[in-house]
Amino acid sequence: MPKIVAQKKDWIKLGYKLFSEQGVSGIVIEKMSRKLKCNKSSFYWHFKTKKEFIDQMVEFWVNNETEQIIKLTENEKPTSNKIKTLIELVYKKMPNQDFVFYLKRYAQKDKKTLIVIENIDNTRVEYVKVLLQEIGYTSKDAKLKSSILYKHLIGYHEIMRYKEQDENFLKGVLNEINQFIKV
Repeated sequence: MPKIVAQKKDWIKLGYKLFSEQGVSGIVIEKMSRKLKCNKSSFYWHFKTKKEFIDQMVEFWVNNETEQIIKLTENEKPTSNKIKTLIELVYKKMPNQDFVFYLKRYAQKDKKTLIVIENIDNTRVEYVKVLLQEIGYTSKDAKLKSSILYKHLIGYHEIMRYKEQDENFLKGVLNEINQFIKV
């Protein structure tokens, strides 16, 4: 007999994984309840609608893929170490890498999600801009370089999407980044 209620975090983690694999079409409550070995009503205990569920997955993504990374980076001193830690964290290939790919597709029809993505993009670029200013770049140069770095990151992950990342990936990434940012 299945358990009646799965925890909210279990639904979100499973949804995040499935969304990363198939986008919104992967979010099928009945299939998810079977995977969680619980009743379908458990979903509705935590979320009123599928839309609310997706909104909370997006919030989970924001917290884990931006806010947590900034917090981990902020623990480093001096600023050059913050930048190196940031690069190591964000360039490392992670499971569920396609979440953003599917999220951007979903955002084409959901303005609220599009705004969240734009805000996250701006937050990330602005954070790096501030770090670059701390190590001596002018505001103008820091803004341009942080934008280039962000685009490099997106391109890097797209190129690495279906490839294995070797254990020395960071050395190659830092070599490329040092062509336009001296850390």
